[in-house]
Amino acid sequence: MALTPARRRSRGLTAVIAVVVSALSAVVAATPAAQAGDESISVNFSVAGGAPTYRASGWIYGMTEDATGPADHFYRDLKFRYMRAGGAQLDGPGGWVAGRYDRRWDATRAQLLRTRSLGGEFILLVHDLWGADGYPISRFPGDNGNWTDYDNFLTRVIADVRATGVPVQWDLWNEPNLGMFWNRSQAQYFELWRRTYQRVRAAFPQQLIVGPSFAGVPTTGGAWWNQYLDFIRSSNTVPDIISWHSLPGDPVADVAAANTTLNSRGIPHPRPYQINEYGWTTEQNPGDGSWYIARLERAGADGLRAHWGSTNALHNDLANLLVRNSAGQHLPKGEWWVYRYYGSQTGQIVSVTPSPAYDAFTTKANGVAKVLVGGGGTTGNIAVNLQRLDATSGIVQDNRVRVVVQRIPYDGGGAVQGPITIGNSVVTLSNNAATVNLPHTNADDTFTVTLLPPSDGGFQSVAVAQHSQQCLDNTNLSTADGNRQQQFHCEGGDQQLWNFRPVAGVANTYTVVNQQTGKCLDVNASSTADGAAVQQWTCLPGAQNQQFALRKVTYSGNDSHDYQLVARHSGKCVDVSEVSTAARASIHQWTCNPAGQSNPRNQTWRLWGR
Repeated sequence: MALTPARRRSRGLTAVIAVVVSALSAVVAATPAAQAGDESISVNFSVAGGAPTYRASGWIYGMTEDATGPADHFYRDLKFRYMRAGGAQLDGPGGWVAGRYDRRWDATRAQLLRTRSLGGEFILLVHDLWGADGYPISRFPGDNGNWTDYDNFLTRVIADVRATGVPVQWDLWNEPNLGMFWNRSQAQYFELWRRTYQRVRAAFPQQLIVGPSFAGVPTTGGAWWNQYLDFIRSSNTVPDIISWHSLPGDPVADVAAANTTLNSRGIPHPRPYQINEYGWTTEQNPGDGSWYIARLERAGADGLRAHWGSTNALHNDLANLLVRNSAGQHLPKGEWWVYRYYGSQTGQIVSVTPSPAYDAFTTKANGVAKVLVGGGGTTGNIAVNLQRLDATSGIVQDNRVRVVVQRIPYDGGGAVQGPITIGNSVVTLSNNAATVNLPHTNADDTFTVTLLPPSDGGFQSVAVAQHSQQCLDNTNLSTADGNRQQQFHCEGGDQQLWNFRPVAGVANTYTVVNQQTGKCLDVNASSTADGAAVQQWTCLPGAQNQQFALRKVTYSGNDSHDYQLVARHSGKCVDVSEVSTAARASIHQWTCNPAGQSNPRNQTWRLWGR
């Protein structure tokens, strides 16, 4: 966990530009050359590789000390891969050197076991268990040539890891080129590296060793980096995974430099690279985050997003991807939604030609293709050229394709209820291609482009009650028919995502299917009475109590995404009972208020995906 001064990624060829667009400004053109932006990227669907492995979905810390929070879906929805931790900031000073090892190990053990239960790999920060996490400490390993205490420490750590019964990756010492974490000579560090490497390799021959977790990026002329490579080669202690920190940096350029420096020494590679801290504080937003995702994928390097903060924030909040409201409920930031979209990208990775300031991560699967556009740091215009759409499967029909463009807002780092749809149109292709033009004004936002068959006229959205700012929610994640729906804090899980599917032959009317259960929003027993429960039920063809018209709500200051949900069988509205603003208030149907009435708004639902 670096605590270095603020640094900003340089502009020029590694610059980052966010793609932020107003609700009316996205333009989809039928020919690649139409309305070219200030910059353009090209997606060639005829050139595809393997399946996504979600290289960028790792984080530094972000889990509570007892590992009970945040909730599982915040990890699983993002295809969580890595967590890197070792009890930092627990007691200050803490760890072995301060005689307070147990608390740090107990937290590490809990976080390790939960990480594994969530399907992730755990990277153990040995230096944090020692206590070298930024506090002034009394001694470092090997002081005055005495390694006895450190050897005893390693004996304890090795025994504790073995007792868990699960493997870890061993990050032997964080940022040893910074005095905050290694306040001794490089020669003493090299001896620490040699001793630790040999002890861990002997104890766990199959577990991976990571290093040097350098505070900086590889360069051909950097003294510390190159001296380290010379040492590990001469001492036969080359780690399984070479690691460094990109704060800021360009993973593509960094990997190229790493290859050059390893090649010149005959160090065998390709071997895994791990950029186990990326994204400075000013780069932790949807625009920059999506750029790093695209660049890590392009570079073929695994990444862990950096994280800083006091104890209460370090061991919580999923590495600053979440915020907490006054009730302590975790809510997603805009960048969490970036990773959620990234985690939804399946099938094959598609070739992208970046511009100087933009990159994108693109996938194609049967019936859908997804483009996560990456940028941050400036404003302008971008054209996303979609080429060889004939090489997709099940998307193009009658030479047409549906293009859905969504903006993921930064919103000043506050909670974000969901991506905002700013374009949903059917486009006729020219030479199997089309261009999506994205004029933008906010450098910290980003965009997604989703391609669907033209016959797919539905959309996915949260539904936010405008009187309470809480989301329509499948209560307790139940899968049972008859489960009554509620409003709850907008936390972004599948239980709050609804798939609006058009009813054939009935204008502007939809069945509303819960993403978590696949069941339909339903008025109990087809009742026409005020107060009848709104529940979920197995979807029934033609059931009018499962069909809802979207009635636009207009009043001074409202948003274009505001609607009433009107049950087709009764003509009554989906309504929060008693205009309650409490979490878990029940949902029922009630006589509709006039659509232009400003208060109460417990029948007004903001559909960000519409």
